[in-house]
Amino acid sequence: MYTPINHWSEEDRPREKLLLKGKSVLTDSELLAIIIGSGSRNESAVQLCERILEANNNYLHILGKMSVKQLMDFKGIGQAKAISIVAAIELGRRRRVEDAQQLIKVESSRVVFEVMQPIIGELPHEEFWILCLNNANNIVKKVMLSKGGINQTIVDQRLVFKVALEHESTGIVICHNHPSGQMKPSESDIKITQLLQNAGRIMQIPVIDHVIIGSHGYYSFGDEGDL
Repeated sequence: MYTPINHWSEEDRPREKLLLKGKSVLTDSELLAIIIGSGSRNESAVQLCERILEANNNYLHILGKMSVKQLMDFKGIGQAKAISIVAAIELGRRRRVEDAQQLIKVESSRVVFEVMQPIIGELPHEEFWILCLNNANNIVKKVMLSKGGINQTIVDQRLVFKVALEHESTGIVICHNHPSGQMKPSESDIKITQLLQNAGRIMQIPVIDHVIIGSHGYYSFGDEGDL
């Protein structure tokens, strides 16, 4: 049965609940309801947001990939509400990028994941990046080398080491994303890793790791003993 939010008890209304109890106690649908502001004649903002989240398996990272047009396919979501959702998610993504910039010392593959996941982890296409490191394994530069399709991107080894030399790198980490969410490296991933590893030995700029980035996880060639 539909009951408008303004008929709910004060402590259950999303805005009042946030003020009284703090943001951490709100559900994802309640936070999203605050963003869109209102529901429709037949359902509250919270019910509408629950429906949207359920359609995305209750994963915010899937919701984050939706366009304004896709969000408007939900009954009750007009252009203004769709734009508000997209803008809020983009702000969250930028916040994560800023946080990741503080993790400048590569001490593990997890650090690479934390740095790069906000940048490429949820893209619908593949991108190949290089992290240029100094003697202390600090990231001095992040550079996108190529952009591809859904399941492949082309990498020029000459460009990889041209970038590394330009930034006086003493080592590099290479990484790319798998939009499919499948973290297992492909045959082409393995071949390019071996090619760059061999070239790095000759150039005396070692490939420290190759990390495949996904929405929630990653695969490290170094951790798996493939380097």
